[in-house]
Amino acid sequence: MLFSDVAKYYEKIESISSRLGMIDVLAEMLGNTDRKEIRSLIYMTQGVLSPPFEAVRIGIAEKLAESSISLATGFSLADVESHFRKSGDLGSTAEELVKKTRLKGIKSEKLSILDAFRLMSKIATTSGEGSKDLKIKTLAGILAASEPLEARYLVRFALGTLRLGAGDATILEALSKNSTGSRDSKVLLESAYNICGDLGKVAEVLAVHGMRGIENFKVELFSPIRPALAERMNTADEILKKMGGTCSAESKYDGLRAQVHVDKKASRVEIFSRNLERLTEMFPEIAKAALSEVDASSAILEGEAIAYDEVSGEFHAFQETIQRKRKHMVEEKSAELPLKLFSFDIMYLNGESYIEKPYSERRSRLESILHTKGSGKSRTIMLADRIITSSPKELELYFDKAIEHGLEGIVAKDLSARYVAGARKFSWIKMKRSYKSELSDSIDVVIIGYYLGKGARAEFGFGGVLASVYNKKRDMFETITKIGTGFTEAQMEYFRKLLEKTRLRSKPARVDSEMEPDFWVDPRYVVTVRADEITRSPMHTCGRSEGHGAGYALRFPRIIGEGIREDKSPEDSTSTKEIIEMFGAQKKTKVSA
Repeated sequence: MLFSDVAKYYEKIESISSRLGMIDVLAEMLGNTDRKEIRSLIYMTQGVLSPPFEAVRIGIAEKLAESSISLATGFSLADVESHFRKSGDLGSTAEELVKKTRLKGIKSEKLSILDAFRLMSKIATTSGEGSKDLKIKTLAGILAASEPLEARYLVRFALGTLRLGAGDATILEALSKNSTGSRDSKVLLESAYNICGDLGKVAEVLAVHGMRGIENFKVELFSPIRPALAERMNTADEILKKMGGTCSAESKYDGLRAQVHVDKKASRVEIFSRNLERLTEMFPEIAKAALSEVDASSAILEGEAIAYDEVSGEFHAFQETIQRKRKHMVEEKSAELPLKLFSFDIMYLNGESYIEKPYSERRSRLESILHTKGSGKSRTIMLADRIITSSPKELELYFDKAIEHGLEGIVAKDLSARYVAGARKFSWIKMKRSYKSELSDSIDVVIIGYYLGKGARAEFGFGGVLASVYNKKRDMFETITKIGTGFTEAQMEYFRKLLEKTRLRSKPARVDSEMEPDFWVDPRYVVTVRADEITRSPMHTCGRSEGHGAGYALRFPRIIGEGIREDKSPEDSTSTKEIIEMFGAQKKTKVSA
């Protein structure tokens, strides 16, 4: 397929306000794509060049893109910058200036999907002396030979701001519809995606081998599994009742989720985040320990990496631990904030998948290959602490002990449940400190729009954000709050610059909102907020589709931390279902009081 045809489909998708309409257009586009192109097309539609664990990034900044547009069209850099200030979108600037180009047309064959993908990959892998100029020239060459509409999406893709609003769940439904005529096969496709973490691979296997190929997906080393997620409950009684009377309860460490893949024969270790990003070089002490402390020829372990003070033996807060997620000055930061990995699960061992096995067996095998009992502070990889109990009182005491030690709370686990990759199920249930108080709920929300500043804030061009939570059943982001207070001047500047890059002309198709911000943005950024309480609201859409009449809102919300939660994807944000459950628990607390 020609990239000019892809650009036309992208324009249709961008203009659609219905999620189902978006699925129809995506399915039609996939149906007109050759098998050899499908993987590249899926990555481009996601706005990436590779799955997250391969971390191939184009590396084009706005200034470089402006130089490329100038070189491709004959307009001065000042002209490009002036147009960009008015449009707020370099893709639209490229489209308009290519249309009015001052240079003689370059005769060349039209770009195919594979041509566009190959040239963007070339830009991404260009490095060393003179690489900046080469990137500018390569992108300029592509733009000079492009049609105006192609230029719009090529520049946006290069900048990492495609703005289509097509999430993974939407693409999976489009793949299902294109392959089987309905969206019903999404469940099987999602299961394969959860095992391999690579949507392009899933699409390619489906195109070549059909649904039979999808059913044969297996766990593989160095292909990260999308992590299992926990539901939440507020009391020990509720948890034990849900678990059938007995459960395992683990301490919940406030660190960075890490999936560790070990192959001793190849002397290779890879570490991945909860978003499947590669962290290996950032966590050298864990990578080294995996080869010496894991008694297995090959394994996939999961745990929580947390910074600790070697002298006092105390754990650092999450805000300090997250400083270890960095590409530069790794050795210095490693010495300052050494990590321990508290491992709580195993998904693969010595060539065999363990995700189908019950938790009790997985934990037993994990204990057998770590041998951490009585090993003291010398080890880097430790077993997460846990108890097995049928007593609500014992579970409550264990929770209180975890809080006493500065931990987040506990995670209760069903002893008979398999590892449910990529899904939030009641086989894992978390009970955190914040659930015990109606005034301290910590909630992850997704920014879907922002407001211009007024009065003293006018100079910053930022006055607050409109935020949402994720309704998995609908694959929609539903509004829950407007956050307009508590920002420092530095934060206002930070959020304005960040959100301007993903500004949209209209409301995204996967957003359900009756409120209208000054600017809509692509729902991609997660922030953590604290609120006084959850209230009913006629203005917000969170929970309204569940048949509860009015929606739900946060009262007096404020952002925790300095900025974006980079370790969480939009779909990992707090769900509508969780908000409704938290509201119910809050009401019980008030009645009890």
